[in-house]
Amino acid sequence: MSFKHEIFEKNSIFLLVGILIMVAIGGLVEIAPLFYLENTIEKVKGMRPYTPLELAGRNIYIREGCYNCHSQMIRSTRDEVERYGHYSLAAESMYDHPFQWGSKRTGPDLARVGKKYSDEWHRAHLIAPRAIVPESVMPGYPFLAKNDLKFNNISADLKANQIVGVPYSDDQVTFAAQDVKAQLDEDSEGYDDFMTRYPSAMVRDFDGNPEKISEMDAIIAYMQMLGTLVDFSLYNEKENNR
Repeated sequence: MSFKHEIFEKNSIFLLVGILIMVAIGGLVEIAPLFYLENTIEKVKGMRPYTPLELAGRNIYIREGCYNCHSQMIRSTRDEVERYGHYSLAAESMYDHPFQWGSKRTGPDLARVGKKYSDEWHRAHLIAPRAIVPESVMPGYPFLAKNDLKFNNISADLKANQIVGVPYSDDQVTFAAQDVKAQLDEDSEGYDDFMTRYPSAMVRDFDGNPEKISEMDAIIAYMQMLGTLVDFSLYNEKENNR
């Protein structure tokens, strides 16, 4: 057996050719299925595209660089699951362009932060982080409550996402600005249509100031929906029954 290896160990050309052949075979095995599979992500019940307000909040999240300190991907290791909750599913990021998995955790992972804290907690934490978490190194964002949310072009944001594959309907694109207002007030004229377009969406005044639509409204709406769309109790039952 050792004699058969000698030709590769003593001749760098043969070794290089052998490596190239093995890499080519491995590459074909990984790449070839992509040509006939329609989708590599298993669809999960409950997932929907972001509402216009949530998408605006996500844009602010990216603008302020929150992804530099907070990841949105829970690995399947025991310590991560015990701390943050059920490990992340690929389908949870299927409408993210770009995804917010992150590569660093100065602060905790946010994949399951939705509904974990109240809107009041989020407002206080964003305005003065150390008033809530004394050891926090996060900067404050009090200006989010003062800045009016600019959503005149939110339809263009939805249209851009529609082009890259997010299944926004033409109605969702057309009425995006109206839906921003509807998500903040259940008594608004477009509330019923909004709920038809975005089932299970949370509707309320997120920043505590009904007199204005602020950037704080948008980012809290985004944070409060993270990890809330999938019913993980069904997955836990399946895993426990194995």
